[in-house]
Amino acid sequence: MIWNPEKECADREQMREWQSIQLAGMIKRMYENVPFYHNKLKEKGIDPGDIRSIDQLKDLPFTTKADLRDNYPFGLFTVPQTDVVRIHASSGTTGKPTVVGYTRHDIELWAEVVARSLTMAGVHSGDTIQIAYGYGPFTGGLGLHYGAEKTGATVIPISTGNTRKQLQFMTDFNATILACTPSYAAHLGESIAKEGISPADIKLRTGIFGAEPWTNEMRKEIEELLQINAFDIYGLSEVIGPGVSMECEFQCGNHVFEDHFIPEIINPDTLEVLPEGELGELVFTTVSKEAMPLLRYRTRDLTRLYREKCDCGRTLVRMNKCLGRTDDMLIIRGVNVFPSQVESVLLDITGTSPHYQLIIQRENNLDNLEIRVEVDEKSWSDSIRELEGIRRRIDHNIKSMLGISAAIKLVEPNSIERSEGKAKRVIDLRKY
Repeated sequence: MIWNPEKECADREQMREWQSIQLAGMIKRMYENVPFYHNKLKEKGIDPGDIRSIDQLKDLPFTTKADLRDNYPFGLFTVPQTDVVRIHASSGTTGKPTVVGYTRHDIELWAEVVARSLTMAGVHSGDTIQIAYGYGPFTGGLGLHYGAEKTGATVIPISTGNTRKQLQFMTDFNATILACTPSYAAHLGESIAKEGISPADIKLRTGIFGAEPWTNEMRKEIEELLQINAFDIYGLSEVIGPGVSMECEFQCGNHVFEDHFIPEIINPDTLEVLPEGELGELVFTTVSKEAMPLLRYRTRDLTRLYREKCDCGRTLVRMNKCLGRTDDMLIIRGVNVFPSQVESVLLDITGTSPHYQLIIQRENNLDNLEIRVEVDEKSWSDSIRELEGIRRRIDHNIKSMLGISAAIKLVEPNSIERSEGKAKRVIDLRKY
């Protein structure tokens, strides 16, 4: 099923024409209404009338999260406050959240791209979708909510937390779709087994998971735990929320809704645009948003883009699952390490669970990495010799993947704290 064939299956020239028209209009609105962008464009000697083609995007200035905070709260809005019908905000490390505004048009646009996303995963009007993303300032819950209603599906707006209530609603209301973070999905799967709930009482068919990086190995783990098909949804609050891109049934990358969000891949050090297929930082320009469009927003997410037509029939550009974030990257003894690399190793080894932590400490000016890995119930009851075999396999595979050694510590089931939102994978105790 394809929700919007005209846009999702458009030929490349038609898409470029739409993007060029939208880009020109967005630059004009920014120049006239946002002092920050007015000054940025003027510094580069760019007049709004100069912008006629999407090919000129590479010459335009970038926007960063720091720019959003410097213009807190409403300095990047292109419309008067009377036109803003909703405000979302994500947590900030400086005490100031990242604020995003939406007009009525933006809310409708958001529901449209989420409806496209859910349709890719086979969601339809006969489904009941349990949304266990957070409601409130976080965009996850409400973002999925309106798109799900647009498809005609029944929505259970349960939000995060209260695992027992989640399981009760899931069984009593015959939920067929689960939407939450992948780490919480794994926790729910384990909880079903612990509570002794019969698989016959679980009607789940599909999972819509996002808001944190996760690997294909974790996908397999969740699919086995919940007996579902798991799909990746991508989004970020600054751009709009969930629904920026989504996997189809072929799961060969996330289709980006590029009629609204134009993607680029850049080298995060040189800022040059990279060729198709190369790994780099993902950048978005939100050409159709009214309240707070962003020009070349640096997401810090690392991925690749591909433009060949998908077997599903869609012609939208596809992005790989994000490897991680440039600001999540750990540098340990001069080696770049991403938590997703470690997860990929661990979930490929029989006897481990999808719960782990990386603890980094500095002793005598040397970085030491400890990886704590939960083993499953069956393996924990095995002999010391068998547990040592698991530890050695992890040690060998981590060295092969990362090129550095780590202290591998096996811990008992359920000893690593569970998260009802994003999992805390890294504890960095180094003092800089």
